Amino acid sequence: MFYRRYADPIGPWTSDPILKAFRFTNTYRAADRVSQYLICEVQTRPDRPQTPREIFFRTMLFKIFNRIDTWEAIEERLGPIEWDRVDPGALDRTLEDLRMRGRKIYSAAYIMPSPVMGHTRKHSNHIALLLRMMEDRVPERVRQAPALRAVYELMLRYPGIGPFLAFQYTIDLNYSSLLDFDEAGFAVAGPGALDGISKCFADTRGLSAEDIIYWMTDRQDAEFERLGLAFPGLYGRRLQPIDCQNIFCEISKYARVAYPKVAGVANRTRIKQTYRPSTLPPPAPQFPARWRLSVGAPTTSRDHSHAQAVQPSLL
Repeated sequence: MFYRRYADPIGPWTSDPILKAFRFTNTYRAADRVSQYLICEVQTRPDRPQTPREIFFRTMLFKIFNRIDTWEAIEERLGPIEWDRVDPGALDRTLEDLRMRGRKIYSAAYIMPSPVMGHTRKHSNHIALLLRMMEDRVPERVRQAPALRAVYELMLRYPGIGPFLAFQYTIDLNYSSLLDFDEAGFAVAGPGALDGISKCFADTRGLSAEDIIYWMTDRQDAEFERLGLAFPGLYGRRLQPIDCQNIFCEISKYARVAYPKVAGVANRTRIKQTYRPSTLPPPAPQFPARWRLSVGAPTTSRDHSHAQAVQPSLL
């Protein structure tokens, strides 16, 4: 569907009624709409400062709210967001004004708990949290981290940031020039992934959710071959653990409609967010330079010319 949309912005891009009706994230997390905005507009714009402190501050401010329209509303009111010139009071007042006007300032993608920082409003506590991280020189400490897990453990120390959010923020920071770690060796399963895994496997044989994610990552080529699926990856890039974690989340959602009798561990039965297609052509995708992707026609490391276009069974 990702490649089809670039070839034909109008569509349709699928005949699957569930994928047509509801909102799902891209198989590859970095190719999702919000991640693409983060990479292109928040992290790497050439007219924005590229120091570690600036990249960290912009990334975290954007991801705390995780809404493109919130970021754009802030910049419309206050100008380009930069750590060296930001007025925390004005930022707080802008968010409060948006909230009072009935605007949603947080994404519904996942729950953002309010850190206990002494304020009444959730957004005020989040601003205070980010200011504390800057005072604690977290950007410099992230920059010096020896591994992705060390970044995760650093993020986990702060109030309101549990294991799932700490992992998500770590991956977001790793998209930027601030970090340069391989994504292959580290994953943390979120609530959606746990539910998706429970819908896929009747018996996990004592394996942890993370072990299953690593197993899925390792087995992907053999399974595509076995099922006769021509999967080109992301311009040739294989699925990484973060992507497989993401896939289980989307399976959890898809199965609520396709297989409503399969309760899973979450016991949820409907998808909240419907999909509203846009006829505008999508912007050219951008990915971390170190991935060395040739963004153009999809490529694959194997010849799949014989593969059958089949609908894989979800369960």
